[in-house]
Amino acid sequence: MSFVDKTLKCRDCGNEFVFTAGEQEFFQQKGLLNQPARCPACRALRRQAAGGGSRSERAPREMHTVICAECGQEAKVPFLPRNDRPVYCSSCYDKARVARR
Repeated sequence: MSFVDKTLKCRDCGNEFVFTAGEQEFFQQKGLLNQPARCPACRALRRQAAGGGSRSERAPREMHTVICAECGQEAKVPFLPRNDRPVYCSSCYDKARVARR
């Protein structure tokens, strides 16, 4: 089955968000029948309000400061960058991801 990105509307905040083809494939593989009704931010807030499960028990992620390979702005990322791969700020990463499609 071939999946195509879908734009959905969050039931909580009303903002649109993209349900990517990759996410749809993941949902199918896990046997999840319904598409998400909330955007990622609202889902995270709901999990946090509900106690967060295992995420609340983890130590906070260590963030690393980098310079975006596209715009030159300083950004923080939750992984240790490797010198052989470009690292982008959130905005430039989103633009690059959309351009790949």
